[in-house]
Amino acid sequence: MQRTIITREKRERLNGHKGIVLWFTGLPASGKSTIAHEVEKRLYEMGCRTFVFDGDNVRHGLSSDLGFSREDRAENIRRIGEMVKLFVEAGVIAITAFISPFRAERRRVRELLGEKNFIEIYCRCPLEICEQRDIKGNYRRAKTGEIKEFTGISSPYEEPENPDLILDTANSSIEECVDRVVNLLIKRGVLKEVTKLKNTLSQWGEG
Repeated sequence: MQRTIITREKRERLNGHKGIVLWFTGLPASGKSTIAHEVEKRLYEMGCRTFVFDGDNVRHGLSSDLGFSREDRAENIRRIGEMVKLFVEAGVIAITAFISPFRAERRRVRELLGEKNFIEIYCRCPLEICEQRDIKGNYRRAKTGEIKEFTGISSPYEEPENPDLILDTANSSIEECVDRVVNLLIKRGVLKEVTKLKNTLSQWGEG
């Protein structure tokens, strides 16, 4: 293995925060992508280096050769895990928004990254509300058999047993959900330096 000259710790000092993965999981239309992008916006405003991974920028590129069978879903999550690991080494806050329906695959990513580098966030929302929110009509198409292997209808979703954070996306506002995520990052010490800088700038009237 090539020995790196610039360590993760040095990159984190340069970035002003620690590298970590925020792994959003939940049923289709449970609010994962919306909240993930709003979290990124908040963190960007705080001066953090971030990147959101979702179906739009992974399924159409890195995993364009994969379908939605259980085996392909597992391979998709494996690839994502390896990719976000590199971002964590770069000191980036990597934010993922994938259904990732199976506990085993989510557990493998946690083991790959290590406990301190992985925060599992469960966007909990009843199926009927997810169906109401589904402007693309995918749930309806899944029920008629037009879409195969659709999570929540023809393919199972295994709820996290011990997620680091549960967001009740049926009853909480987006802002409330973002606040809870950011507060957890502060509590974990990921944003310690950024928060200190932001507070200092506010005192100077520059925040």
